[in-house]
Amino acid sequence: MTNVHVLVVAPDTLARAGLTALLADQPGYEVTGSGRPAGTDGTPADVVVWDLGWDPKSHLEHLADLRDAGVPVVALVPDQRSAANALGVGARGILSRDVDAGDLAAAVAAVGRGLVVLDPEITAGAWRLREHGPMPPSEDLTPREAEVLQLLAEGLHNKGIAERLQISEHTAKYHVTAILGKLGAQTRTEAVARAARLGLVLF
Repeated sequence: MTNVHVLVVAPDTLARAGLTALLADQPGYEVTGSGRPAGTDGTPADVVVWDLGWDPKSHLEHLADLRDAGVPVVALVPDQRSAANALGVGARGILSRDVDAGDLAAAVAAVGRGLVVLDPEITAGAWRLREHGPMPPSEDLTPREAEVLQLLAEGLHNKGIAERLQISEHTAKYHVTAILGKLGAQTRTEAVARAARLGLVLF
């Protein structure tokens, strides 16, 4: 059986070493590298396991970059709000930071096959946070804007959105700008994160 090649990323040296050891002990997994967020470029991997540490916000943009590159990420998060944020930028797996070796290995394998894996305890709580999260959009999204927002959550850029919806790239950009304005977001990543906390997108 072909090994699943895993890149382990964590801001803390001990966390990286621990995760690497956990996966190295599991049959069928090969850790191809480990490092800080800035050291992930160019390392071959089927799946990235990313421990977001205790300050997840500082890593969300990097997660979005991996999503855009087509590399699935299993995010290890400390709390429910961090789970919502990681979902918002396209993580395919959401697990607690204290996950055990067996559950982590199973999640990596599933995400590598294109599935989504969510720890029910931490992600259920994440969706409850939308009641206390950001303000709802200043205006309701139109049906087309809702479609564009969903595609943003899937990691598509304007060209991909235009192709999927069979509209011009200019029109796609117009809809994205309108969505950012309604959600009070400065970036696409921020818009998706807020939409996730409001329950406006599906993963």
